[in-house]
This record gives sequence, structure tokens and C-alpha cells, in this order.
Amino acid sequence: MKGSRPRPRARLFPTPDDAESAFYEALERADLAAMMAVWAEADDIVCVHPQGPRLVGFDAVREAWAQIFAGAAQLRVATTGVQRFDGPTVAVHSLVETVGAASGGATGSVHATNVYELTDGGWRMVVHHASPIAEASAPEEPPEPAHTLH
Repeated sequence: MKGSRPRPRARLFPTPDDAESAFYEALERADLAAMMAVWAEADDIVCVHPQGPRLVGFDAVREAWAQIFAGAAQLRVATTGVQRFDGPTVAVHSLVETVGAASGGATGSVHATNVYELTDGGWRMVVHHASPIAEASAPEEPPEPAHTLH
């Protein structure tokens, strides 16, 4: 009988950027195994898809990606406006994702925050939070200043 030793991870990501590239490649290919290789195998990882619930834990995150990949057309994802905080053990990337079908057509954009943690297996994603971008409304006229003096 074999021991209960954890299975080795398929890939190591030496930098947060390597993990992020693998995340978006897996998303475009709808490759569940590659997607989950990016994520830390922990009970406290968090994923929030646009207008979706807060998913906590490896199993919940995996199930959500499995459902997305089962019903989705092949996607193309472009990222822009990346702002980075890369610390020694935690990295936070804030960016805009523009997502559309690989076959063309309409696209949509979301604000995304990706958080990576340096683990024994390299950099792994621990948070992905994507929110719809609010439509810009016309700026309101500022109210007239009050003329009351104190």
C-alpha cells in the first residue's frame, strides 16, 4: 500500500508573471488540468467570477472552472493596464481583461485582481477576482458652494 504522500505538481512557476501567463493560456485553451496547476492547493484560495458568488477552496474553484470550460466556446483574452506589487512572497496584479470568442464577435472587459503566493512548488494563484467594468456616466455638475460662514 502506498503512503498518503501528496502528488507532485506538474509545473513550477518561477515568477508571478509565469503563473499569470499560464493562467491565461489555460483559460484560452479551456484546459482544466493546466488551470488548476496554476492554483495553490489550499482550502483558503478564493475565486470570484464576474457577477458570480465567492468561491472558497480548491474543490469549489475547480468545479467552477470545470463548468465554465464545459459550456464555453474557445476564448481569446487580452490583458492591459497591469499594475503590479511584487513582494518577496506575495504578488498582486490588477489589470483589465478583454474577453471574446476566438471566432470573433463581441468582447467584454472586466477589472481583475490576481494574487500569487510563493509556495514550495513555486508561485501559485491564491485569489482571482473579476468584476464587470461599470459604464462611465456623464460627470455630474458639482453643487454650488455653500455661502455660510462659521
